[in-house]
Amino acid sequence: MSTGSPLSEVGPGGWHRHGGHVHRHDSHGFELPLLPTAVDIFDTTLRDGSQQEGISLSVEDKVKVAEQLDHLGITYIEGGWPGANPKDSEFFARAHRELRLSTSTLVAFGSTRRAGITAEADEGLRTLVEANTPVVCIVAKAWDRHVDEALRTSHDEAIRMVADSVAFLRANDKRVFLDAEHFFDGDRHNSSFARAVLRAAEEAGAEALVLCDTNGGTLPDQLAAVVADVVASTSIGIGIHCHNDAGVAVANSLAAVGAGATQVQGCVNGYGERAGNTDLSAAIANLSLKLNITTVPAERLERLTSVSHHIAELVNLPPNPQQPYVGASVFAHKGGLHASAVARRRDLYEHISPSLVGNAMRVVVSEMAGRSTLQIKAEELGLELDPSIVGGILEDLKQLEYEGYHFEVADGSLELLLRRATGWTPTFFEVESFRVITDHHEQLRGGDLSTEATVKVLIAGERKVSTAEGNGPVNALDSALRGAIADVYPALHQVKLQDYRVRVLDAGKGTEAVTRVLIDSANPARTWTTIGVSENIIEASWQALYDSIIYALVHAEDR
Repeated sequence: MSTGSPLSEVGPGGWHRHGGHVHRHDSHGFELPLLPTAVDIFDTTLRDGSQQEGISLSVEDKVKVAEQLDHLGITYIEGGWPGANPKDSEFFARAHRELRLSTSTLVAFGSTRRAGITAEADEGLRTLVEANTPVVCIVAKAWDRHVDEALRTSHDEAIRMVADSVAFLRANDKRVFLDAEHFFDGDRHNSSFARAVLRAAEEAGAEALVLCDTNGGTLPDQLAAVVADVVASTSIGIGIHCHNDAGVAVANSLAAVGAGATQVQGCVNGYGERAGNTDLSAAIANLSLKLNITTVPAERLERLTSVSHHIAELVNLPPNPQQPYVGASVFAHKGGLHASAVARRRDLYEHISPSLVGNAMRVVVSEMAGRSTLQIKAEELGLELDPSIVGGILEDLKQLEYEGYHFEVADGSLELLLRRATGWTPTFFEVESFRVITDHHEQLRGGDLSTEATVKVLIAGERKVSTAEGNGPVNALDSALRGAIADVYPALHQVKLQDYRVRVLDAGKGTEAVTRVLIDSANPARTWTTIGVSENIIEASWQALYDSIIYALVHAEDR
């Protein structure tokens, strides 16, 4: 587990850092429990988080989520359960070949051996060994009722299952974390059995014992007392894994750290089944900024908001504007007394500087909001924005965002918008028209769909008409457009459309609703995302597709 630096300093709230822990005192000078100076952050979005209703991640999505978590600096990324389903198996195969993590360690999840067989004969444990991850996390029943009623085996056998499984994985050079499932319920019901499960894992060589509040019903004071007792009786790291059924998952995780836990499990944005898991966006910020405990690298904390929003788009769920620290509204001030107050002293209505987590203060309907951010973005792109046009660009952005555009996750379309604001106009080709036809053949079993698109363009002084069939309208349009222009721009042969996502923005209107389309594209040099918004899903798709091709051609000239 992580250890803190041997610094000695005094900070706000009565904490005093020395060695590997933070010593704290209350207002009367009484010493409070020690805090670790650093904790490991363990993200389980790709496993536990994906069990949330409405989330279905493709293998490509899982790879991109892992890349974002690594970009943030998460310590451990739980990739899923290899062998449990084809997607997880493919993910681990691809991760071993393709995923290049700079700060994070990939973890494979699984279970202890089954009752009545040896660890060597257990297919699930063999799959964990073959997953090619340095760390594995296995789950074990810590509530005797589950052993009696779900596993239907003896308590002694359940404990042997833990010991045998950990020993087998250690013999295969794996670092092992044990998730003690339903630990707090089990500790209340039969503490001797729950603690025996922990001892078996520790004695067999586990590196960390993760106490799971699987039903999410334990309150912080109850949880902290149990964690402190476990910490005092073990010599290895203790982790915490909380669910949010009682609305206190983040509070429980902080309480566990206060009691000595040095690993916090959860999901960015709090995804997970039922009420979700600990929201790591809030937990990381609270630990880092409120308790002065190292979580992600300090210089990456400002990436928290962008990573949170990017992952929200990848799982195809709208970001929660009221989400602590990273929500779009949590540092927004809507006129009146608040706006006038923050104009003088921003900390009068802000508990931290929003820039610390990559968010921004907004005074709603203020033309000054976002000017510096826009200028910085333009400089990053090598564009010069005349200060006299920045206000107009901001107004355009506000209107487009009101209509449903979301440029924070559509970097390609944002760059094109800023380029056009400087007077630039794309001259690669001119679209005259496009058309999509879908035929449904009822005479075939179950019906059969065929889609055909025609695109008419003017390019290099010549009118070209291209028709192509495709697997749906977007694929057909993409093929037709490339058919018309790829001979002139051969760089397009290296451009691949990697993902296509649709979100209904005002579901109450039914089939008349406005839709947002995001298209992820890539060539060997870069990746980018473009956006389209319309009541007509084909038009929204065309906007995103057109921007993707234009962006590719702009940067083909740079190479």
